[in-house]
Order: sequence, then structure tokens, then C-alpha cells
Amino acid sequence: MSLILWQNRFECWLHETWPQDDKAHDVAHLRRVWQTAQRIMKGSEADELVVLTGCYFHDIVNLPKNHPERHLASAQAAVEARRILQEVFPDFPPQKIDAVSHAVHAHSFSAGIKAETLEAKIVQDADRLESLGAIGLARVFYVSGALGRSLFDSTDPLGRGRPLNDAEWALDHFQKKLLKLPEQMQTPEGRRLAEYNTHFLVTYMAKLCAELKGDFCGLDEDVLQEFSPGGPQKI
Repeated sequence: MSLILWQNRFECWLHETWPQDDKAHDVAHLRRVWQTAQRIMKGSEADELVVLTGCYFHDIVNLPKNHPERHLASAQAAVEARRILQEVFPDFPPQKIDAVSHAVHAHSFSAGIKAETLEAKIVQDADRLESLGAIGLARVFYVSGALGRSLFDSTDPLGRGRPLNDAEWALDHFQKKLLKLPEQMQTPEGRRLAEYNTHFLVTYMAKLCAELKGDFCGLDEDVLQEFSPGGPQKI
């Protein structure tokens, strides 16, 4: 069966049965992760069906960011993905299920599970790229708003004189997690894309800090110099 047919079957089932109340983790998110994964694995020896399936089931169990068992979500998703493939898609190649389960388990940032296979590394990188760039910017403020968090600390937006706390201020999440993602990428292409898209977030930070100082037409050059990964980016 072709990858497109598998993708269509997965999407139909997810639309019919999977709750999508969290619009940062819906079928559109899964589709984007798969699109990014295809770019990352181009020319590699990765098993495309394993990557596709990992992308579409990595969030099948999705606990809120503030849930006390959030770090266990990917382990639960791995178990659930295995069950679904065996019961709902009995024609799915059984020899590939272990690889899919590992990719699902290893994708999570909070779980801290090492990706042992090329397929797991690709799924992990593709999912983390959703946290960067324009999409990442939209998602971080969407999630923070849903959790009732403030946008930023107006008196100290970058946390110079206080501990960073992304449970209170959305902007703190940039330094707590997002700006660290490029160095954690598992694949060369994933790292390259992460560095490029991190520049977008840093530019946003520089624009925000400039506006808070009354400069509505410029960027805070100190922010750019401090947080930009490497030099000027090309893609």
C-alpha cells in the first residue's frame, strides 16, 4: 500500500475518533510534522512508513502542558499507538510496530527519551521544528493563552533580574526551551532548519524589547547579538 493511502486512512480515522480540542495538537499539526519529516529524511535510508506512522500517532495521547503526568504522555502514546495499529489497522506490517512505538515514545521533549533509530530522530526533529518559526510563535502564545499565562513581564521581559518562569510568562518559554532546540536536533537538516527558524523568534524578541522601550520601528540589537544562533542565516 502506498504512503498516501496510509496517510489518508490515518487521517480519516483520526478525524472520526481523536479529540482535537487542543488546536496546537490537531490533525493539521500531525500533517505538518509529516511534511517536515519528509524534507528531513530526503535521501536517507529511513523507513518512510515508520516515519509517517510516527508522525501521525506521536500525540495520540496528549496531556496538557500543566498536567502533572505530562512527562508520561509519550510513553502512554507509544502503548496506544501499538494498540491502534494492531486492532484498527491489522494490515499494518507487524514487524514495523516496535519502530513506530519507539519513535512515538522518543519524540517528547519532557520525557527525555533518547532517540535510538534514524526514524525516531526524524520524527523528533520534525515535531520540535513545530515549536520554532512563525508556526512556533503562534503555537506558544496559543498554548499559553489557553493555560491563562501572561504574555510577558513588562518590567523585565527577558528575566534579567528574576528567575525565568514559563508557567507564568509565555515569553520566558523562549529561553527555557525554544532557543535551546537547535543544539538538540538529531539530524543535520533538522539542525539547519531549527537554527534558521530560531532566528525568527530572536527577531521577534528584539522587536518586542524595542517596542517596550518606545522604539516601534527598530530592533533591539543587544537582543539579536545575545540570542541569535551563529551568524546570518540562509535557507
